[in-house]
Amino acid sequence: MTAVAVEQRWRRRLERRKAFGRLFVAACQAATLLGLVFLAVLLVDVVRDGAGYLRPERITNFPSRFPQQAGYASALVGTLYVAGIMSLIAFPVGVAAAVYLEEYAPPGRLTRLLEVNIANLAAVPSVLYGLLGLELFVVGMRMGKSVLAGALTLALLVLPLTILSSREAIRAVPFSVREAAYALGATRWQVVRHHVLPYAAPGILTGTILSLSRAVGETAPLIMLGALQYVPFLPRGVLDYFTVLPIQIFNYVSLPNPEFHRVAAAGILLLLAVLLALNGTAIWLRNRARIRW
Repeated sequence: MTAVAVEQRWRRRLERRKAFGRLFVAACQAATLLGLVFLAVLLVDVVRDGAGYLRPERITNFPSRFPQQAGYASALVGTLYVAGIMSLIAFPVGVAAAVYLEEYAPPGRLTRLLEVNIANLAAVPSVLYGLLGLELFVVGMRMGKSVLAGALTLALLVLPLTILSSREAIRAVPFSVREAAYALGATRWQVVRHHVLPYAAPGILTGTILSLSRAVGETAPLIMLGALQYVPFLPRGVLDYFTVLPIQIFNYVSLPNPEFHRVAAAGILLLLAVLLALNGTAIWLRNRARIRW
């Protein structure tokens, strides 16, 4: 085979690979566009049904049998309670576990076993965490259908995700940063505290934002836990009964009166507003950490 024939054959293969590459990019763009279209349709439908029902009394009123008086006061406060307690538990424990696995854990069979189990736990369906929380916290530790039991269950749900995202952020820190600190006489804890964690803080907060968003929108674990659908009072402590916005929305949707369906659409908008507020706060903290360090 002559050199000209070899070059022509190589060019044909190159053009074929480029064509496949363009086709793959077009398929990815089409899939992304299709998802955005479906999301836009759902948002337009929810806004059309619930915008007229999203009034201040929806936030201040408690659940009611009458759609004009039905509100989300107890569900909103319960959501904030559960999300706050869950974050205080899952975030430090997840980051500490990630620091140990990346900076302190010796390579070996036990470390590999922990890594595999954490990766598997991140893919477990959320309803199984609800069963675990029911047996462990509600029955075993006798917490009952309380705010603390719900927060601990959701903390177990998001803990593997927090650990995995924190490990990736810590792993992305250049090893030269550690070597420079060690060269100046810093201990391992000083390196982790003053160099690794500040450098990895934006990535860690990004993973925390995603985990918090997933937990706030979860319904199945709390239903298995026994969270109530009708709570006409505000929870005053961590051992009080509670409900959350997704469960209250589910309750209104299940009612036959179409007016309650519009109240549920207003609750979806309220839940989106809560998610945007929580995520916006976390993103602000992430950007502030990125600018500072």
